[in-house]
Amino acid sequence: MFKAIFTNSFGILFSRILGFIRDLLTASALGANIYSDIFFIAFKLPNLFRRIFAEGAFMQVFIPAYANSKNRAVFTAHIFIILFSIILILSLLVNLLPSIATKAIAIGFNEKTIELASPLVAINFWYLPLIFTVTFLSTLLQYKRHFATTAFSTGLLNISLILALYISEGKSQNEIVYYLSYGVVAGGILQLIVHIAALHKLGLSRLVCGGFGYIKAKSQKIALESKKFKQQFLPAIWGNSTAQVGAFLDTWLASFLASGAISYLYYANRIFQLPLALFAIATSIALFPSIARYIKNHDETNALLYLQRAFWFLAFLLTFSTLGAIILSYEITHFLFERGAFTNTDTQNTALVLQMYMLGLLPFGLQKLFLLWIYAKEQQLQAAKIATATLSSNIFFSLVLLMPLGAAGLALATTISGFVGFYLTIKIFGPQRFFDILRSKRTLYLLLGSAIFTLLLLILKDFIHVYL
Repeated sequence: MFKAIFTNSFGILFSRILGFIRDLLTASALGANIYSDIFFIAFKLPNLFRRIFAEGAFMQVFIPAYANSKNRAVFTAHIFIILFSIILILSLLVNLLPSIATKAIAIGFNEKTIELASPLVAINFWYLPLIFTVTFLSTLLQYKRHFATTAFSTGLLNISLILALYISEGKSQNEIVYYLSYGVVAGGILQLIVHIAALHKLGLSRLVCGGFGYIKAKSQKIALESKKFKQQFLPAIWGNSTAQVGAFLDTWLASFLASGAISYLYYANRIFQLPLALFAIATSIALFPSIARYIKNHDETNALLYLQRAFWFLAFLLTFSTLGAIILSYEITHFLFERGAFTNTDTQNTALVLQMYMLGLLPFGLQKLFLLWIYAKEQQLQAAKIATATLSSNIFFSLVLLMPLGAAGLALATTISGFVGFYLTIKIFGPQRFFDILRSKRTLYLLLGSAIFTLLLLILKDFIHVYL
């Protein structure tokens, strides 16, 4: 278990380091203004789908269906054709009507800003069919317990964007955002190439190609499997994408605020996503195939044992990450972004948003773990109900907190919704099971360690301030 987790974590760390290099270069070149806002808006929608598909949600509905299929090659080809066709049609519509798509993403933008952003939205959206194909192939690789390619491949997107920033150095900010947008598409192509190569190396390319060859002849044999998958797909995707939809909602509402608010949310969320991806998402991706197999074989004892080990692993890492990012929010933001066009005011605003996001790291991270149990038992409808309640609370608190707290209020609303989602997830998982996990000496160790770590961080903060 831990070998797979560390493989995922190391790959994600590699990609996120490159991502931070990309972000600090972007912050230096664009700062937090209208041009950074329109690029982040343009990249937001395809990136939303990437997170929904790539970070476990698609895997958690496809793998149980794939494992139970009696005609896996044909089933795989059939599902790919259906979903890819829908995404391709959507991409074509966005490119034909980019201004409508832009208005839907950022309704608060004025006509001039929408005119600037629309071509970028159209370009960036071509990343979506590419990353869906990547995700589909990565799910097959993960079923074979090959995680490295997917974990490291996101780095190719970041490398493409870094090169785009390097090539566009000295150009106007308007030209830079176009270079970045084409860099997004180039990154998607590179990710697809390495996944095709990995699939071929593991001998899975014959399975995929064979499925397309026999899809007409054997379509009737997978009719029931396909029907069941379709019934579970939308609830499963919806149930596992609350955090991503919440982040999208933040951006949508932030378009009504002053210029720079979208950028503050973006930069803060990027820092928040690092420990979430590095620990929670990496763990859930590595753990799910084993949990699904145990549940399928009616072996709940071993499934719970795996879950318990992962729980304490995450509880310590996420708690310490939360404390570190909240106490050192200003210092982290200053170190990463304050240079070039990114001012000290931008640092202060981003740091406050970061604090609000980080309060929700623990519930969001642990919820991902316990959702594995729900998906392994194919309770997708329950997960969808949790997501609906979570998103509803996010919308309510976003509207309440938007005006008094601005961008920070949107981040705080997301955090509150994270606690709602975690509570409802534990309610389905079983409160008794959850409290059985907590009845451990590790709970005391966690509290004691948190107190000591907080004291050390406060000392470190005072020390850093001498040199800032």
